[in-house]
Amino acid sequence: MTNSWLPEGFERLARTPGEPRVSDGSPGALLIEWAGDIREIKTISAIRAIAKRWTPLLRAKRAVEAMLEQKRAFVLIPKLESFEAIAAELAAAGVKATSIAREDVDVKAIRERLELTQEQFALHYGLELDAVRNWEHGRRKPDTAAQSYLRAISNDPAGVEAALWGYGALAPA
Repeated sequence: MTNSWLPEGFERLARTPGEPRVSDGSPGALLIEWAGDIREIKTISAIRAIAKRWTPLLRAKRAVEAMLEQKRAFVLIPKLESFEAIAAELAAAGVKATSIAREDVDVKAIRERLELTQEQFALHYGLELDAVRNWEHGRRKPDTAAQSYLRAISNDPAGVEAALWGYGALAPA
């Protein structure tokens, strides 16, 4: 459901001088959603807000198109100077932005909350015991995929077990 006026808007965008990009910032991730009526969304302004933070123009366009079609989309921002700044620009364009937490996972806190030993935690969730020990003692840091998996465990331990082992919330003995 791409709006028919979107291609014309991109033609105008190509003819206008670009906004200066932000000079500094850290990588971030956003969830973008409709803030109200789809007819109130200023797609070109939303795309510009994302692109001026070093997201390639085509990727920014695709993220906004995905949001229009599915009511929400995720987008990576290479240089996010502040969440408040992009949230304000997107809000002016009729788009709600939510920052996606990219904080490190505290493996020991998750394990202790579940009242499991390191060995039990590793067995329950199909992890290497050495990896769990190294993460907890700060010798290594979980990679992005492992952090995502650990967040899923933290948010829904029984659901992860059910998905992993293929039955209820029972774990291997």
